[in-house]
Amino acid sequence: MTQAAPAHGAAAVLAHLAALLPDIEALYKDLHAHPELSMRETRTAGLAAERLRQAGYEVTAGVGGTGVVGLLRNGEGPTVMLRADMDALPIAEDTGLDYASTATETDAEGRTVPVSHMCGHDMHVAWLAGAATLLARTREAWQGTLMIVFQPGEETAQGARAMLDDGLLQRFPAPDIVLGQHVMVGPAGTVAGSAGPITSAADSLQIRLFGRGAHGSMPQASIDPVVMAASVVLRLQTVVSREVAATDAAVLTVGVLQAGTKENVIPDEAIIKLNVRTFDAGVRQHVLAAIERIVNAEAEASGAPRKPEITPLDRYPLNINDETASNRIAEAFRVHFSADRVRHTGPAPASEDFGCFGTAWQVPSVFWFVGGTDPAVHAQAKAAGKLNDLPVNHSPKFAPVLHPTLETGVEAMVVGALAWLGTA
Repeated sequence: MTQAAPAHGAAAVLAHLAALLPDIEALYKDLHAHPELSMRETRTAGLAAERLRQAGYEVTAGVGGTGVVGLLRNGEGPTVMLRADMDALPIAEDTGLDYASTATETDAEGRTVPVSHMCGHDMHVAWLAGAATLLARTREAWQGTLMIVFQPGEETAQGARAMLDDGLLQRFPAPDIVLGQHVMVGPAGTVAGSAGPITSAADSLQIRLFGRGAHGSMPQASIDPVVMAASVVLRLQTVVSREVAATDAAVLTVGVLQAGTKENVIPDEAIIKLNVRTFDAGVRQHVLAAIERIVNAEAEASGAPRKPEITPLDRYPLNINDETASNRIAEAFRVHFSADRVRHTGPAPASEDFGCFGTAWQVPSVFWFVGGTDPAVHAQAKAAGKLNDLPVNHSPKFAPVLHPTLETGVEAMVVGALAWLGTA
């Protein structure tokens, strides 16, 4: 087994980081100001592809829609896949940054929505573009093949599957390891991860409840879907608190409850949209079955004229970090970063389709987190017991500090890749 790259290997590659950093920062700010919704990342993909071409990669664009794959063959050795997601969210940015997004797009339902990078995927693209460029400029420091993947549609769980459905496994060499990372709340300059489950499985569902409409002054003539929906939402809160063991973990969130158009009209139907996060296949099945049981029972108790419709919206797999590969990454990080910058973290209840790649290729994968919060701000919030007050991913105010977040992410990608590609 190839051992982790010695410190001088990473040092040789990263010696060029300071000179490249202004370019990486400019790319990040450009991406931040010009976000694109899932599966529409045409401009972002074009910038990523051009960076790879300039660095000497064999570039294939349009994989799975807007996905980009770059290959750099540098002699005999392992193949390492490095992945970054590219899409933004339909959220109005409220960071006050001078490069804040003011973009809007028309979504899949024909509505004009604001668009912004409130999850940090712009940071991911900048990191990977920087790491790919540095590794291409220092081929004497490593040996093997780099596969750089810029993935669309992570926010909708479409992108990884679209790339796989477009022949990713057949068109490109199988990697020996798949690596990825995500900016999160945490002191900037730190990296964190663990072996085993690292991000949760996620299931999103739409529930359509049917009633009978009537005038608001004559509720006796109705079967009120608003009351039905309210009862469902309240009862769903007991699934985790009363049906999941304290030693297990699950999150059930109702994010949408829609019904009616006027205060004195009882509508015919109501819509609920919810999201479930789990870390165990058995817990997942139990929670989903409980949702179906509760929804159907509440409809029957209300005398609904039709059974509810329960429609899956999207699903993310449970991401499990390979133990041997995770330990290898952790050791490489400890060699490169100071000990206080490498942290252990438990599984995060966020979800990712990153794990689809390792599963499809049947190779190990490792995913870790990079802190993006001003260290002083994070320390102050922690001391005051107010960490939950910090803007998190998907908040309109989520804004990673540029430095040292940019440098740390590039360094982590390079060090991670060299744990397999480094030469003694």
